[in-house]
Amino acid sequence: MGLRAGQTSASMRLVTVDSDPSRAAIAVIGVGAMGSGIAQIAAQAGHQVHLVDAVEGAAVAGLERLAATLARLATKGRITPGQADAALFRLHVATSAADLPECGLVIEAIHEDLADKRALFAALAGSQPAGTLLATNTSSLDITAIARGLLHPERVLGLHFFNPPPLMRLVEVIHGHETSEESLTGAKELMRAWGKTTVQCTSTPGFIVNRVARPFYGEAQRMVATGIADAATIDFALREVGGFRMGPLELTDLIGQDVNLAVGTSVWEQTGRDERYAPTDFQRRLVADGRLGRKTGRGVFRYDGAGHPLDAVPDVALAAALTAGTILTNPLGRTLAMLVNEAVDLVARGEAGAEDVDTAMELGTNFPKGPIAWGAEIGFDVIAEQLRVLDTAFPGGRYRPSPALTARRSR
Repeated sequence: MGLRAGQTSASMRLVTVDSDPSRAAIAVIGVGAMGSGIAQIAAQAGHQVHLVDAVEGAAVAGLERLAATLARLATKGRITPGQADAALFRLHVATSAADLPECGLVIEAIHEDLADKRALFAALAGSQPAGTLLATNTSSLDITAIARGLLHPERVLGLHFFNPPPLMRLVEVIHGHETSEESLTGAKELMRAWGKTTVQCTSTPGFIVNRVARPFYGEAQRMVATGIADAATIDFALREVGGFRMGPLELTDLIGQDVNLAVGTSVWEQTGRDERYAPTDFQRRLVADGRLGRKTGRGVFRYDGAGHPLDAVPDVALAAALTAGTILTNPLGRTLAMLVNEAVDLVARGEAGAEDVDTAMELGTNFPKGPIAWGAEIGFDVIAEQLRVLDTAFPGGRYRPSPALTARRSR
């Protein structure tokens, strides 16, 4: 049986089960890596999926990539040849958003530009029925701003997938000021039917993952820039002592220094240039110099043709000494204090629940523990004191302790 995206303007119910998957219309606009991955998930779940891209030929090229991906999955035995053929048969190219059939859900995955997204959603709001959910895969832009002034803004929400969408379990479900509970419920049910784990968040800058993760990158960059240790040693401390899957500096090289800087800058701008989220000159210089990471052969580290780092040898003894020392020069301690502070602050503002925050950071960034659970283990009073020491040593607001740390300590 196929999963059907039903739509009625009265109920805004998105998910039902139907034996005819041709009635389960999903559209994906923007057929890059993220859009293609989302389309693959939907097609394999039994939906008819319509692909749209403003760049001439991009949707067709995306369909060809998806055909190759499905064939490769069948060759590896992860799906049967019949399943691959059926999923491919459900994928269709549309010439434009205006030419889409009526859909239960339209997911936008175009570039991160608010004006362009607003224009697209205005067109979709005028061409799709009132019961169609309109979702954006934005990683940091404001859902309320995207929905402002549209017909039926209650059906606009964020569905933030993580790369690569078919493999990453997490989807952040983001609601703007006017998003209805029915829209959120329908979207979460559909994502769960697609095998995803959902977390819910208000449209706060960066949502959960990109908001809470900012210190993971920023503290490492600051410690390298001030000469506390070299990049490989900082990464070693976080990876081998802290249990993180990757160190923050090697991770930004993998993501792309330009991509990571753009997300960080967006969060900083949307928070009124709060010093807590200020991008570092260290990363700005990397981007200005074209040292974008693995994709350019050089970022924080240099890479060979296979993407292996050439200059990432840590000073193991120094890493051990730093992680056993004062909070001012402890890469792991500083990073954890900031991560816990950020997570506790987000929960205290009512923007997400503690369980959702921990789930998001474990699944979205592969953190070994959620920051709320980690804070409870370390002690919120310990975290608060560490931040006070850092705030005294480095005044300006970046290390200010959240009042919620004290509230948690006193419970």
